[in-house]
Amino acid sequence: MPSSFVPPRPASVVTLSGVGARTPDGRTLFSDLTLAFGRETTGVVGRNGCGKSTLLRLIAGVAAPFEGTITQAGSVDWLEQEPADPPGRTVAEALGVEADLARIARITAGSGDADDLDRADWSLEARLDEALAAVGLSGLDAVRPTAGLSGGERTRLELARLELADPDLLLLDEPTNHLDAEARDLVRDLIARRRGGAVVVSHDRALLRRVDRIVELSEFGAAVHGGGWDLYVERREAERAAAARALGDAEREAAQRAREAQREREKKARRDAAGKREGRSGGMPRILMGMRADQAQDSAGRGRALAARRQEAADAALAEARTGVERVRALDVPMPPTGLPEGRLVLRLTAAGWSTPKGRRILAPLDLTVTGPERIAVTGPNGAGKTTLLRLVHGDLEPTSGSVERPVPAALLDQKTAVLRPDETLVDAWLRLNPGGTANDAQAALARFLFRNAAARKRVAELSGGERLRAALACVMTGTRPPQLLVLDEPTNHLDLDAVEAVEAALAAYDGALIVVSHDRDFLDAVGVDREIALRPCG
Repeated sequence: MPSSFVPPRPASVVTLSGVGARTPDGRTLFSDLTLAFGRETTGVVGRNGCGKSTLLRLIAGVAAPFEGTITQAGSVDWLEQEPADPPGRTVAEALGVEADLARIARITAGSGDADDLDRADWSLEARLDEALAAVGLSGLDAVRPTAGLSGGERTRLELARLELADPDLLLLDEPTNHLDAEARDLVRDLIARRRGGAVVVSHDRALLRRVDRIVELSEFGAAVHGGGWDLYVERREAERAAAARALGDAEREAAQRAREAQREREKKARRDAAGKREGRSGGMPRILMGMRADQAQDSAGRGRALAARRQEAADAALAEARTGVERVRALDVPMPPTGLPEGRLVLRLTAAGWSTPKGRRILAPLDLTVTGPERIAVTGPNGAGKTTLLRLVHGDLEPTSGSVERPVPAALLDQKTAVLRPDETLVDAWLRLNPGGTANDAQAALARFLFRNAAARKRVAELSGGERLRAALACVMTGTRPPQLLVLDEPTNHLDLDAVEAVEAALAAYDGALIVVSHDRDFLDAVGVDREIALRPCG
């Protein structure tokens, strides 16, 4: 067989038949999934906790299904959300090429044996250079320890490994999290130029626009939608409108049947009363009165039974319609007014910069004035000082040069929602952040953000990423003095798409000032950014 021969890719690399999965505590994530994954690119979406990452683990073969079967007809490799980085690991080890590079080195040094000569891959070094260049890591030394790489660089290194491996099916779990705009483009390009297929769990809408189909996971199962994100949204909005119409029709039908049942009850009561009056008057023989009573009772019974059946059917249809609305409903996050006037000074930085105690400059001196409800995006590559700037704005850091004026109340929400403590309940968090409030105040405020009754007593550690951000907004926005400046550091990194859209809608309606770091262009457009501040690394 010629060395240039490339075997054809299998049409279906992985097939799931009746597959189900559960959490360690026995909660069902999904059941009876029947799906096939091949040469197409599939985006997987769904609310946090629905089992998206579990589905990838099943496809990869690193976890077994609770029920059903999974068959594999080709090679599968995957990129986890947070790839492991063992101590002492080198770049070559991370790429899976350490043994191959060592073999070439032995041959080049004249110490290779026959086995080395037989197994040597002389195209490896060129392919390695191409793979590293493709992910923006040109010239990275193969013997360099990975411990010195940033989180974004380690993710790029994993992408280079996958580029070299070139599996039939590539699995990616939130591959663009923690990446700057340039690196996000590299991920999208990697997927686009692949010969094989890919399954991508992501809330990156720019990436989802490039997929061939979208699989939506929910407690109701898996729904497959052909096309990318924009077509999916169009269909989803049509489905929501149809569900709302069906619910309205079902509510009207149920109300009509309830009125009919009430009329039947009132008719029976009138007949019973008339019969009693005739019996007391003595104007009708007893036997005839009994016959009429029996006939009336039979007729009334049939009428009540028919009305009951109709009402039961209407109630069942109403319950089904409500389930349909629940399945497609959008989250809603209300934002109370802050009363920030148009001309109010919100923030002023005058030649403000920050350096480490050892003198390493992280943020170059910067002038910035924010007036009224402006919306500002802070952009730039990883390492440009974006988070440092936000901490200066909020007051967590003081500048090592220049000055910062902060005349209005502000709140900082980072991607880990550090304003909340993992071991406290939401009620406790609200009371801590809003001194002087009562437990009833906390319950009412949290209920407005959909944490009702027992949900308000949940511990922060039990919440999903979307719930944590919603809880943080509830705690900082519903006190006696809502912040007139919100400072957000990559707020959407750990959110599902429903939660992202809910936060976008909330921030679009927010009447205060907004300073946000985000690499998500769709998010910045949705919240109505007025201007951008582009930072560059100081080194």
